[in-house]
Amino acid sequence: MTVTGHRGWNGDALMLEGLLQTKEDDLKAAGSSQRLREMVEVLRKRELVRGITPLKIRQTLEDLGPTFVKLGQVMSMRPDFLPQEYCDELMKLQSSAKPLPFSTIQALIETEYKCRWTQVFRSIDETALGSASIAQVHQAELVDGEKVVVKVQRPGIYEVMSKDIVLLKRAATLLKVISNSQDVIDFNMILDEMWAIAKQEMDFLMEADHMDEFRHLNSDVDYVTCPKVNRQLTTSRILVMDYVEGIRFDDAEGLRAKGYDILQLGRRLGENYVKQIVEDGYFHADPHPGNIWIRDGKVVWLDLGMMGRLSNKDRASLRKAIFALANHDTFEMKDAVLALGIPKGRVNHTQLYEDIDALMGQYNGVDFNTLQMGVLTRQIMNLLRIHHIGIAPGLSMFARGVITIEGVIRHCCPEVSFVGIFARSLQVNFQKNFSWQAEFDKFKREGYILLRKSMQLPEQISDILKMTMSGQTKVNLDLTGSEEPLRRIDKMINKLVIGIISSALLLGSSVICTTQMTPKIMEIPILGVFGYLAALILCGRLLWGIIRNH
Repeated sequence: MTVTGHRGWNGDALMLEGLLQTKEDDLKAAGSSQRLREMVEVLRKRELVRGITPLKIRQTLEDLGPTFVKLGQVMSMRPDFLPQEYCDELMKLQSSAKPLPFSTIQALIETEYKCRWTQVFRSIDETALGSASIAQVHQAELVDGEKVVVKVQRPGIYEVMSKDIVLLKRAATLLKVISNSQDVIDFNMILDEMWAIAKQEMDFLMEADHMDEFRHLNSDVDYVTCPKVNRQLTTSRILVMDYVEGIRFDDAEGLRAKGYDILQLGRRLGENYVKQIVEDGYFHADPHPGNIWIRDGKVVWLDLGMMGRLSNKDRASLRKAIFALANHDTFEMKDAVLALGIPKGRVNHTQLYEDIDALMGQYNGVDFNTLQMGVLTRQIMNLLRIHHIGIAPGLSMFARGVITIEGVIRHCCPEVSFVGIFARSLQVNFQKNFSWQAEFDKFKREGYILLRKSMQLPEQISDILKMTMSGQTKVNLDLTGSEEPLRRIDKMINKLVIGIISSALLLGSSVICTTQMTPKIMEIPILGVFGYLAALILCGRLLWGIIRNH
């Protein structure tokens, strides 16, 4: 599908290329001129100004390098920011990269350890197990004979990504100023989220902490584990962990050859991921098949550089949403949706209720075992986007994680229902945490508060009557549906003000030009020149806004 008729894509793409070119001189001092030219060349090569498609966006981001690949991966987790077809395409982004020469890896290891690499490792396999945009992984053997995996960060990756972030933020700021965008999601917020995730992945000490915390939280689950970190050899740029000899979860033939029950493995995988979300609030944010291996009957989670967290409030809202769906309670679902999001303006509650009710109608009488959690998550995220409700990074990671893990389980174990596991876990969790004593205590507290407020009611009514009789009562009316007309009137007034200011500047500058005021430029007073320029800029912006909206 080609996106046409949406000024936010093709118009901004053309403007972005022009803005990047005009900023080249300003960025030379910062040493970013060459990188800027590379970015502009990629935009021209992919012909973004002739129309944007999901495929073209993904290919462009891949051409632009690791920063933009990471940006695309983060944006794929934001269905509230992009249409779903774009999110689906961006989820295909792989951070694979051309492997570094082995001599470079050796030099990096020796620089970090400040000794010959042979003093630490007996051998290192020259062929990389994997090469991504941020790091490269090799199998190795320590001097004591232990088999390990060494993850080495690419040289200069932090500097490259930080420069790209500066360029992107400047471009985003210029676009916001010139296009006067009123989008729900601030692109700078997306960049901040991406940079925070990238810095997590570039700090291997943080990834080591993630692995230790994950192992601690799952220590009571005998069928789940993750690699152990060698803390003595791990630094911020080198991660050393034990080597996992196992089988990828999506290798059905290999698992059957080893005698594994794939159905049981699928249930265990789903149960553990639900546990990570519901009980721990700490979950793997990128659960694709390459990060899920089976060793000795255990599910081994790899690559814990990107982990998601859910607050108690977020988990409570998710539980409320599932229970509301099961009971077909539109009011509860609406409350849950609002609790999950962050309103970025006025919310049309009537329209939101109608949209949620229509969504609930699709699942009326549907068996939970046939429900697709990923589809439901996408629909809820789309509702948030339509109604200008943003979501927190933890929830965007949750959305991507759920969509990914459900796809993995459905592909490998079609008989296993992830949403069924999710619903059962919520029910068990509710029963586990339910206490008649706690409920009775809550009832007593709420009853006391209600009684106390009821006793104050006559006094409050008397005050209202007195204020009304003295003319002090004020009533605030919120007319649903009035926001758009008021917004248009506000825009019209703003344009009128800009027109008046431009006219005043033109008249004032013309009067100044009839005087002998100094200093002068080409016999014209410099103050008059500045007035003409300011009027020209304001008129240009006014005309651009009028043309863009038609």
